[in-house]
Amino acid sequence: MTSSPSSSEASPTAADGHAPLAPRRSVLVHFVTAVLSFVIVTIPATLGGLFFLDPILRKRKDAEAGGKPGEVSRKDEKGFIRLNLTRDAVPADGTPVAVTVLDDIIDAWNRFKNVPAGSIWLRKVGDGPILAFNSICPHLGCSVDFRPAEQDFFCPCHTSAFALDGKKTNEIPPRDMDSLEVSMRTNGADDPAGQEIWVRYQKFRGATAEKIAV
Repeated sequence: MTSSPSSSEASPTAADGHAPLAPRRSVLVHFVTAVLSFVIVTIPATLGGLFFLDPILRKRKDAEAGGKPGEVSRKDEKGFIRLNLTRDAVPADGTPVAVTVLDDIIDAWNRFKNVPAGSIWLRKVGDGPILAFNSICPHLGCSVDFRPAEQDFFCPCHTSAFALDGKKTNEIPPRDMDSLEVSMRTNGADDPAGQEIWVRYQKFRGATAEKIAV
């Protein structure tokens, strides 16, 4: 009669006498699968949550950009931006001054604070008002320069020319230089005799006789 195998004979072992490797590999596979499943589910859910929360976060950032109560914001609700230049810094002899306009720019998910948004020309004669012109040529969108020798504004790309009051002096540009609204203020409040120069910076469509904001 053949004797039944013992329990030790019924359980296979590795060649080196250690416990079987198959169960350990199974546990590792299950663990890796669980981790990957968690990552696959979590990442889309997180991105989706950020997408829906973005408008709320952006509104909060916009509110913070307005400054604390009592502070003067760089940009008001009407779109006027305070320039880093005072009335006294503009020559009284009518010589134009180029100024870079800084503004907050929102690009998709990002908000860039106080970055160059464009450039303008400022001009003042005596104690007269501050005049502001967009430096973009109304012809094809090139940049308008000031020529001291000719005492005029000139676009070197297509030879558009303008008088210092912004009026075109040849037929190349379809209209005069684009003037901008200016507000003189003191501590952010309207004051015709104030030193703060606030400009409502805008860009306009080129190659048209009509001044159309874009």
